[in-house]
Amino acid sequence: MRLVGRILLIGMLASEWVGTALWADVRLPAVISDRMVLQRGKETPIWGWAEPQEKITITTSWQKRRWTVQAEADGKWMIRIMTPSRARGPFEMTIRGLNEIRIEDILIGEVWLCSGQSNMEFPVGVVEEEAWKTGVVNYMQEVAQANYPRIRFFTVAKQVAEKPQDVCLGSWQSCTPKAVIPFSAVGYFFGRELHTELGAVPVGLIHSSWGDSPAEAWTSFETLMTDADFKAYVNGWERAKMLYQKAKKEYPDKLKEWRKLAKQAEAEKKYPPPKPPAPNPPPPQHQPAGLFNGMIVPVVPFGIRGAIWYQGEANLSRAHGYHKLFSTLIMNWRRVWGQDDFPFYYVQLPNFIPTQPDSIKDSWALLREAQLQTLTLPNTGMSVAFDIGDPKDMHPKNKQEVGHRLALWALANTYGRKRIFSGPLFESMQVENDKIRIRFRHIGSGLATPDGEELTGFMIAGADQKFFAALAEVRGKSIVVSSRHVPVPASVRYAWGNNPAGNLYNREGLPASPFRTDTWPVRTEKQP
Repeated sequence: MRLVGRILLIGMLASEWVGTALWADVRLPAVISDRMVLQRGKETPIWGWAEPQEKITITTSWQKRRWTVQAEADGKWMIRIMTPSRARGPFEMTIRGLNEIRIEDILIGEVWLCSGQSNMEFPVGVVEEEAWKTGVVNYMQEVAQANYPRIRFFTVAKQVAEKPQDVCLGSWQSCTPKAVIPFSAVGYFFGRELHTELGAVPVGLIHSSWGDSPAEAWTSFETLMTDADFKAYVNGWERAKMLYQKAKKEYPDKLKEWRKLAKQAEAEKKYPPPKPPAPNPPPPQHQPAGLFNGMIVPVVPFGIRGAIWYQGEANLSRAHGYHKLFSTLIMNWRRVWGQDDFPFYYVQLPNFIPTQPDSIKDSWALLREAQLQTLTLPNTGMSVAFDIGDPKDMHPKNKQEVGHRLALWALANTYGRKRIFSGPLFESMQVENDKIRIRFRHIGSGLATPDGEELTGFMIAGADQKFFAALAEVRGKSIVVSSRHVPVPASVRYAWGNNPAGNLYNREGLPASPFRTDTWPVRTEKQP
């Protein structure tokens, strides 16, 4: 991107004029820069800052037309430019005001936002500076083969903010073995499949995620303050900060007392008491609205086709309220982008933690249920992942399959490709004497197990809410569930637990989502 100033600084006036020139020059957000991908077939927003009332002119190499806009009183300006309906490029764009900015190597294609917490942040390759970023399955091969010049990456630098920010750090990069190493693995595998399946269409991936971040951190403050349940997140954060400041203030006195006791113990030849640990501040990425302000707002309203999301672990202690919060987040993002109900595809939590004897006390199952319920929002899709996790690792390495399952939703529902895109999803139940019949949506060409073995993972209970392992059989397009211990059944649960068993798929190889047919109160290890 080449910047040409019009103001010549001379002699002793230079220092005075520098500030004026820099302030008056047209500026752009980092996401509008060289190598960017613009969403095809849309009126794409181009925006920035200039001198108040300054006239801004934009031209592009894909259309013989000139767009003009005038900066507002605060210097902000925005104009919407229609992009070609066909994926093409490279192109150039020139923006002129008191200075001139030329943006080069622009591609027209498909743009997706990739966001969430650590499993979205997890990179393709090994990042030695962070021990948990150990790379995906076969990462050396994946890195070596990552030569896709028409796939572009933009990673939003981590930033927490009290107020919405105009700018962030970041730059567009072409997909190369070097560039792919630290990039989101789920984002990359999702984008790579779109790129290949759509005929080498350019794909732009905007990555904005932060490990151990709860959903409320990615939701606007105004939205959180509209609901009493969400206000509790804000109040909880304020309490955590207050307690930290109190502990920080008291710590020197505690340390002084400890030294006194330690010295006394030494004189008496006794073991000293344990040193009091220094107080730790609450994690910055837990601040409600903090990541929305710092890592989402700076890329709004850049034209996107949709978003993919992988998050939930940081909300496990409040799993009861996740459905409401997550649905609100999606609607919040759609509202601020102003692109109607854009596609929002997300990953259901994988399996984790060895199987527990009391599976009722399970926040993982409850949060997966909340994610399943979110499919009631229009234009959403869910990648089931409980069969490809790792009970000993919160960051399972098979990100290729996660990206593939997300891409199936996009290819079928966003791009109109005829294919099976989901595993079986619970639709209804019917009690038939001492059995319960379960019907599903998305059974594809039929219900099946991977190797034709017996179904596992089903439990059944009567009105007493005592669950027993159940016999489950495929009967045409439904599953019939029963147990000799439950002569009058009332409910069925499937793959319910931290690290659940379950082998129900459709014949296309996509797993059924965990589900329950009851609405009985569920206890979790930590109540909200």
